[in-house]
Amino acid sequence: MKFVATLGGQSHVVEVAPDHGRYRVTIDERVWEIDARLRGDGIYSLLIDGRSYVADVSVQDGVTLVDVGGESYAVQVEEQARHIIRTRGGAGGGHAAQTLTAPLPGKITHVAVAVGDAVKAGDPLVVIEAMKMENELRAKGAGTVAEVRVAAGATVNPGDVLVVIE
Repeated sequence: MKFVATLGGQSHVVEVAPDHGRYRVTIDERVWEIDARLRGDGIYSLLIDGRSYVADVSVQDGVTLVDVGGESYAVQVEEQARHIIRTRGGAGGGHAAQTLTAPLPGKITHVAVAVGDAVKAGDPLVVIEAMKMENELRAKGAGTVAEVRVAAGATVNPGDVLVVIE
């Protein structure tokens, strides 16, 4: 499974794959073989490159807090598909024309707007099913729908224009 971990304003792609009772973890291009065992409520025993660590992991307000080796880290972790949709899947903000494009390949399951509809920031525009998840794409600014280039049931590719707002 792929995730995006954001720490200190920098985002990294993290892939976690089970590997014979252990985990193969790839962060960006670097690979680690990790033996991780849950020892108690949020306490993990980790063996990484022959070194042992104890990590205390908790989640507060959507942020994962990790205490390990005397240091603390606040990490935002989200599935890669959600990260792509959150960062690239909305129509551009501002008063200029907004173009909503597909952030991932998928299937349109619902179109919430029609040409001529007035929308405001946060209004739902379309729902796309990608990687077995339905994701609602919303307007980032106010305007009037000028074009709707998809219909429910349509298959789309990344970058395909879905809705144009003026």
